[in-house]
Amino acid sequence: MQSADPRWSDVDDYIVEHLIGGDPALEACLAANAAAGLPPIDVSVPQGRMLELLARSNRAQNILEIGTLGGYSAICLARGLGEGGRLVTLELEPDHARVARRNLENAGQGSKVEICVGEAVTSLQGLLEQGGAPFDLVFVDADKQNYAAYLDYALKLSRPGALLIFDNVVREGRVVDPQSEDPKVPGTRKLYEMLKNHPKLDATAIQTVGAKKWDGFLMAVIREE
Repeated sequence: MQSADPRWSDVDDYIVEHLIGGDPALEACLAANAAAGLPPIDVSVPQGRMLELLARSNRAQNILEIGTLGGYSAICLARGLGEGGRLVTLELEPDHARVARRNLENAGQGSKVEICVGEAVTSLQGLLEQGGAPFDLVFVDADKQNYAAYLDYALKLSRPGALLIFDNVVREGRVVDPQSEDPKVPGTRKLYEMLKNHPKLDATAIQTVGAKKWDGFLMAVIREE
């Protein structure tokens, strides 16, 4: 694959300087993640603000996140919640969840967020059995091998009109190669296949370049009944 163009990060920096500015809570989150040895795979600063704005524009009261890591995107999503809203975020690794909990508390978002630790599919099945208010927005940034399963659960757990967002769906262009040696490509391609002509979802995907190199987001809306 072509190496990243340094201008991609320069443009991200320009966007942050002019549209977002410094954010001590998010900067502290990234520093805590690095100190704890977490992989640096959080969304970028502009992408995090995008998630916050999407939650606000959707007037989200209930958000589901699959893949917490150190809580960076959870902080952004929680900031976009309406008054009295809640975020449920799922994380496989207990150590990651502990870091995320501290980061959320430090960012003033802890009271809005429930972290469920364990296999995501098990946690999702538990949420389904519990019932309760359906989700308005679902953000998935976890193991790509299970993206198809996560789509299925997101559809069952969300209201008509809900927004579903999947990260890392371009993979530096490898998604178009059915013979790719990237082990994350088959699960990503299965997600696309499930969404092709889906009877309940309207979807698109957009490529992104920036500090996180070349990748993209897939977004789907559950059709109103």
